[in-house]
Amino acid sequence: MEELYKAIENKIREAGYSGVVNGEEIYDEICEEIEEKEVGSYIFMSKKEDNVLFEYKIDVMEEEFNLSYIDIHTPVSKYHVDFDA
Repeated sequence: MEELYKAIENKIREAGYSGVVNGEEIYDEICEEIEEKEVGSYIFMSKKEDNVLFEYKIDVMEEEFNLSYIDIHTPVSKYHVDFDA
């Protein structure tokens, strides 16, 4: 799982975001949000510190999920992290 967490962090860094990110926390937050959700596509928003908002687009399937993208909204900029590319 450590590789997955690092992959999330690396994709976010590649998009240009320099704030604090923790792949494990992001993964755990997504798992918590999708628990008991029906199959379908969802957008979740999570407010972080310093007026930073993470917007997750997630496709929930029977036994797994796909993180399509994360949009990170900061007071100065917006970063788009595409996990399907």
